[in-house]
This record gives sequence, C-alpha cells and structure tokens, in this order.
Amino acid sequence: MNHTLPALAVCTLLAAVGAQVGATELVHTPVNPAFGGNPLNGTYLLNNAQAQNDHDDPSIASRSSAFASTSALERFSNQLESRLLSQLLDNVSNGKTGSLSTDSFIINVIDDSGALSIQITDRATGEISEIQVNGLNP
Repeated sequence: MNHTLPALAVCTLLAAVGAQVGATELVHTPVNPAFGGNPLNGTYLLNNAQAQNDHDDPSIASRSSAFASTSALERFSNQLESRLLSQLLDNVSNGKTGSLSTDSFIINVIDDSGALSIQITDRATGEISEIQVNGLNP
C-alpha cells in the first residue's frame, strides 16, 4: 500500500494541474510580404538577401565596358546628331523643312501646309519608314 499512495498522489496532482491548463490557437503570421506578411518587411528582407548575394552579374561588366569603349569623339558625334535632329524638328514649327544625313540614316522632314511628313531611310538596309502628322498649323 505504500507504493500506491505516492502513485495516487501523483495522478491526483497531474489531474488537478491538467484541469487548470488552458490551450490557445497557434496562429502563423508570415514574415515575407509576398506571402501575406507585413509590407514593411520587404525592404529589410531585400537588403538582407542582397547582403548575402555573392553572385556577380556578368552583364554589368559588358555594359560598363561598352560605355568605356566609346571614345569622346563618338559621344560628341552622337550628341551633335541629336542636337541637329532636334533643331531640324524645331524648325518645322517655323515652316522650314530640311534633311539630315548621318552614318546610319537619312532623315527628310517636309511640312506641306500643316501636314508633317518625316521620311527615315536606313542606309544599311535601304528600308524607309515614314511618319505623318496632320493638323500642326491651324
């Protein structure tokens, strides 16, 4: 009878403690905003991922070398072509027409009493594109 008394006391104690314990639901809240988490976590998660990323993008080297391979003369020529084309299109508003020839294209701008016609000829292929805009002059 000595052994049953402690066992009975332990069972009674466990039953009393078990009756007092309450259970609650376990609710999972995602951290990643892509899966329903807080959107304010996005920047934090992205910065952590980028800090851990040791992969080098091969296209960055090719882009930087492509810019480095253009000389100052080529950049100046491109800017000058852009400026001349802009001036040619600005002159259309004054009723003046004209053309511009580059290494790659021949551009003809014709204003026929409010109907603007721009012909672009590709020197390499001979392909011609034409853009027409009506109603420029009232």
